[in-house]
Amino acid sequence: MQISIWEKESFYAPKDIIIVGSGLVGLWSAYYIKKQNPKCSVAIVDRGIIPTGASTRNAGFACFGSVTELQEDFNKMGEDKTLELVSMRYQGLQRIRKVLDEKQIDFELCGGYELIAAQSDPGMEALEEMVAGVNKKLKRAVKTSQTFKVSDSKISEFGFQHIAHLLENKLEGYLHSGKLCQALLQLVQSMGVIVFNGVEITRFEKILDKIVLYTNHQLRFTASQILICTNAFAKELLPKLDIVPARGQVLVTSTIHGLKLNGTFHYDEGYYYFRNIGNRVLLGGARNKAFEEERTTAMDTTATIQKELEHFLAHYILPGKEYAITDRWSGIMSMGSEKMPIVQELSPNIFCAVRMSGMGVALAPIVGEKVANMMKG
Repeated sequence: MQISIWEKESFYAPKDIIIVGSGLVGLWSAYYIKKQNPKCSVAIVDRGIIPTGASTRNAGFACFGSVTELQEDFNKMGEDKTLELVSMRYQGLQRIRKVLDEKQIDFELCGGYELIAAQSDPGMEALEEMVAGVNKKLKRAVKTSQTFKVSDSKISEFGFQHIAHLLENKLEGYLHSGKLCQALLQLVQSMGVIVFNGVEITRFEKILDKIVLYTNHQLRFTASQILICTNAFAKELLPKLDIVPARGQVLVTSTIHGLKLNGTFHYDEGYYYFRNIGNRVLLGGARNKAFEEERTTAMDTTATIQKELEHFLAHYILPGKEYAITDRWSGIMSMGSEKMPIVQELSPNIFCAVRMSGMGVALAPIVGEKVANMMKG
């Protein structure tokens, strides 16, 4: 197909910045770039019809970490790095609520909880000591002295079985991931950002003072700067990045009469996670049952993980309840040797903002602003 002069001088005209990836990080980055410099010409290019990596295929959690997950992070990453990461997540959640209408994205500060199974009960004294220790450290990041508390009285209220303890965090909630991406897309388009869907960037190269991006169509884009925001898929363009894909599988039940759940729930250092969607249950995770199998960019579901999720659902969450599984899907997260996002200028005018480690909803606003500041500076 030949390009008209009108197309060449409008849609396909050289841009100041081209962002590769229209997920949450790409959209938030575009928002902050245009907010800082409204005259900057920005285009987003995505190979999917809609964002499909993790941004619209996650569990819809507005969270920043459970007690056992954070305790493990303190042990592995140290206090300073862990608190920096928690602060970014917490600030990101506040930013979402500041920039967007909560009702538009179904945001609800419903509270978050962590389940401690009877089989792994450390005892009340040890548990309270761990909660107190995590709360004391988190005060620097979230500005409250009691982020978490033991709420065992709610175990029967929610209808759980085989659970010894329940830890509550009133600072967390949930939202609608699809509506969040839609709202951000509409926002950046209203600011003048052009979005190209169904176009894959296959490679790029510098020619003089410009960057030329080649696509799977007979089409090239030219920009002064580029930003790679394709998270787990970024290694296709930037093979040296410290990135490992991690598939997160999910299932959703049919409507359950008299469902008692309300909130977001974590189990086993965050490897299992579930929430209510009205009177249905969304459950995901269990990749720690098959780490190697789940280090993939294939968006399939597997019998291994789905059977484990179904067992967890029947044993802990909905014992004795009648329901059917109506939906199953997977999304691809990005992990690495550490949990801190990679936000860098890799070479002059080539930037990346990737590796959200399963916390893209919370991290994306802060990461987007950070990389926008880098590109401006």
